[in-house]
This record gives sequence, C-alpha cells and structure tokens, in this order.
Amino acid sequence: MTAKKPSYEAGSTDFPFIYSTIGETLKNTAAGYPDNEAIVDIHQNKRYTYSEFDRITDDLAKGFHRIGITRGQRIGLWAVNRWEWTATQFATAKIGAVVVNINPAYRTHELKYALNQSETTSIVLMNNFKSSKYKEMLLEVAPEIHDCEPGKLVSAELPLLKNVIIFDDPGVETPAGMFSFNGLIQLGKEVTDEKLMEMMSELDPDDDINIQYTSGTTGFPKGVTLSHFNILNNGYHVAKVMNFTDKDRLCIPVPFYHCFGMVMSNLACSVYGATMVIPGPVFTPDDVLKAVSDEKCTALHGVPTMFIAELNHPELEKFDFSSLRTGIMAGAPCPIETMKEVISRMNMSEVVIAYGQTESSPVTTMTRIEDTIEKRVSTVGSVMPRQELKIVDPATGLTVDRNVQGEICFRGYNVMSRYYNNPDATASAIDRSHWLHSGDLGVMDDEGYVKITGRIKEMVIRGGENLYPREIEEFLHTSNKVMDVYVIGVPDVKYGEELMAWILLKEGDKSSEEEMREYCKGKIAHFKIPKYWKFVYTREEFPMTVTGKIQKFKMREMAIKELKLEDAANIVTA
Repeated sequence: MTAKKPSYEAGSTDFPFIYSTIGETLKNTAAGYPDNEAIVDIHQNKRYTYSEFDRITDDLAKGFHRIGITRGQRIGLWAVNRWEWTATQFATAKIGAVVVNINPAYRTHELKYALNQSETTSIVLMNNFKSSKYKEMLLEVAPEIHDCEPGKLVSAELPLLKNVIIFDDPGVETPAGMFSFNGLIQLGKEVTDEKLMEMMSELDPDDDINIQYTSGTTGFPKGVTLSHFNILNNGYHVAKVMNFTDKDRLCIPVPFYHCFGMVMSNLACSVYGATMVIPGPVFTPDDVLKAVSDEKCTALHGVPTMFIAELNHPELEKFDFSSLRTGIMAGAPCPIETMKEVISRMNMSEVVIAYGQTESSPVTTMTRIEDTIEKRVSTVGSVMPRQELKIVDPATGLTVDRNVQGEICFRGYNVMSRYYNNPDATASAIDRSHWLHSGDLGVMDDEGYVKITGRIKEMVIRGGENLYPREIEEFLHTSNKVMDVYVIGVPDVKYGEELMAWILLKEGDKSSEEEMREYCKGKIAHFKIPKYWKFVYTREEFPMTVTGKIQKFKMREMAIKELKLEDAANIVTA
C-alpha cells in the first residue's frame, strides 16, 4: 500500500534574506545604480534617478524629523498613486516611522476609524482627486486645523493627530494649520546628513514599519502590522523569481496603498535598481497601454479585472508590446482564458500568477517563469522560498492529503506580527504553532502546486451540497459572450441558499437567463446552474474595492433587496 502524501511544502532555502532596513536598501541601490531611473510619474511629468530619489527622500526624512516625528510613530498616508506617495514610503522608513496606508476610497467615518485605531500622530495627504475631496474631508473631521499652527493640532475627533502635511498642487493654497510637502523637504535641509545617518543606524530590520488595513471584502478592516524584514524580503523574493535586474522597467497601475503596489512593485524594484513607472493616479487601460508602449516597460502588474479591460481596449493592436516579457496577475482568481490572452496578445510570455494576502506580506505562492502554460493558467504556483504552506481540514485542523480540498495556511518570515490593537483577531488568524489561517480553500497537487477553489465564507451550501463559486465562474468564462462573471450565494427558504451569477457581456453581445441556463445544461451538474442571473453593462456596476477586488458580501446585500429575499434571509439567519 502506497503511503499518502500530506499537503505540506517548504520553500527553497537557496534564496538569501536581506537583513537590513528599507532605507538602507535604497541607499545601497542608489550607490550601485545612481543613474538608473528610479521613478517615472507620467501624469505629473516627473523623473528621478536613484541618486536623485535617495537625496529627496533623505531631505523629506529629515523634514519629518524636524517636525518631531520619531521612530515608531504612525504616519497616515492618504492619496492615489503619485511620486510623492513613494517618496513618503521610503522617507518614513529612513527614520523608522510607521506608514499607515489609508484607502483612497475612505470617507470621513472610515478615515476617523483608521487614524484613531492605529494611533496615528501625523498624516500626509493629497488635496483632491475627482470627486474625492481629501482635504475637505479631513477638515470636516478636524475643523480645528483652520485655527492652529502647523504641528500643533488639538482635535476633539482625532485626539492623537498633531501634524498634517499636504501635497503641493498648482493653484491650491496650503491651509494655515498644515505643512506643505515641498516646504517639509526644504525644512529637512536644516538637519544634517550625519543626524539622519545616526537615526538610521539605530533602526532594526524587525521594527514595525507599515500598517495596512485589510480591504474589507468580508467585513470590518483590521490593521495588518508588518516589519522592514517582512515586506522587503517578500518584494525581493518576488522579483528574484521573475528574474528582475536593473534593466527592468515595471508599469504599476495597482494602488500603492495596497500591498500589491507598495511591496510587489515599489520594494521589488528598489532592491534591484529597476524603474517604477506610474502610468496615472488611478487605473485606466488607456494610460497603462500608453505607458507600456512609450516607456518600453518590460513588466506589468495588475489584477485580472485590469488585464481584462486592457485586452478589451478597442485599439489594443496599435500599442507596442515588444519590450514586455513578464509581470504579475494577482489579487483575485484569474480566468484561464484571460491568462492565455495576456501571453499571446500582450507578449507577456513570462507572466506569473501570485497568491497571498496582506497578512503574509503578501505573496506566498507564485508560478515560475519556466512553468508550463498549463501550470500557469490552472494554479497559483508553488510555495515561495523560505516559507511553509500546508492545507488543513477546516473542521479538525489536521493536514489533508494531496489533491484534497482544505484551508490554506502559511508560516514563515513573511507572516505579520499582529493586527494592530486587536489581539482577539490576531489570535483567531495565527494559531499557537504560528500558522496563519488564510480563510481560502485550495488543493495541493502531487507536485506541490496549489489551486484556489474558493473562500470558506464564499462556499454556498444548497440543500446540503457544498458549492464553490470559483468552479462555476471558471465554467461560465468559457462562453464566448462572457467578459466577466461572479457567482454568489443568496438566501432561499427551501434550500437554504441558491446560486446567483452576475455577468458582464462582451461589447455588442446580448444574452438572456434562458440562453445562459441552456449553455450550462449538460456541461455542469444541475444544482450548479445558478437560479438567478443579473446582467451588468459596465465594470463599475460590480461592487469593488479600490484594488479591484470584488466585494461579494455587497453583491449579496444588493441581490437580497433586488430579488426581495428579505424573508428568506431572516429565516436562514434565524
């Protein structure tokens, strides 16, 4: 009898660690590649070499010190993508201040919660972007800013907040109670470089350096607390798997406030001397495709919804993709057909899939550039170097055999220290053996490759049958009329839950519930065919986070109202 093999893998130990701080790493890169472009902000027409970027972030770091910000203090950062965001990321790291990433979609209630929960003492923000009036929202929460001197805020609603720093935009005056960003850089020139080096020498790679709030796809945000060592090494290992060098130029349309942009993009580039290309403040397919073509980018990151939008650009063929070779598709399950099109139509022959979560810095598994197309389109790869991964039975906690579904768990250098000021949530997520429980369901094959099959909380139980939306979504993507689709469970009096599919059709196509049901018949089990169908006509009709993650709990809430299932919901939850 052949012994069964457990669903456990330990990553390679061939990759070294970087045991230094983020600030030290930037200085090393600037010394090694001083003339390489560090950052290109197309929207703001700004370009800085690594030597220039290191100098600016030195002065900004000294400016933060000059207004009283010290090691361990929390600094909120509230803005869309622009070069100043990245400069703040590295400058705060040089003095050991902890950046608190604030979601650009937040409004006043959420802003107040994040700043107070993280005990933030300073905030860096932009004036406004489109309908988001960041300055006005902060002034609404803390009107005392109007009447105070910069650095001396006393706010009833934000009692710990003292310093407010605002980006400089043409034609916009800085309120009396705020520091200007450029003014802070000038203020930093009053502090000696020797003083900065002294502060940097006192920092430890294991210090907290970042708090990222979970995106809220399943509930209330929690502050994931990460160290220099966590995120710097994750960015380093991600880029090493992709064979990054100082010759690479990465187009970054994913938000910096999220770990995808901040770690897998910015930190990954900073280790190797690669260039960070910012196509625009927020994602648009036109900005991305133009940036890739004009800046000769070699790599492109994005979530599946971004790649789908790029592939459906009406003038896709006019852009030059000859420089592209690699990139990452992550943040949500990738439709198989989308992956194949990215490889064939955008010249991304070495594109990889990455999987993880904010709590794990974030990447835990990746496909490799040498993997077969089959592996790259049907799995999220194998465990990353210097990490461990296992799959357990959610009911018993015991490791399951290969090819058996269970909950994915991670362990290693990359796991967060805690949810900030939330010991109960931390204890629920990380067990006594230091395994982080992801809440995701998956299967590990005989070669150690992992396939995501759903989320525990997304699993739909219909009349005792366990149904996994991911499986049904993959099937519906095989229809040549479907551009995007998401499947959820909605309450039902008879079966407990029924399936509902939200479908975005390709431009010019039409369909109906009857046609979709007919397409399913004979191809998937009858109980997997959704009872309810909803057709949307623009991507914006899907409720999404800023990072492009679908918020299925919001879809469920909307469906209950639209389908008038309140009575069923009350019965199911009683």
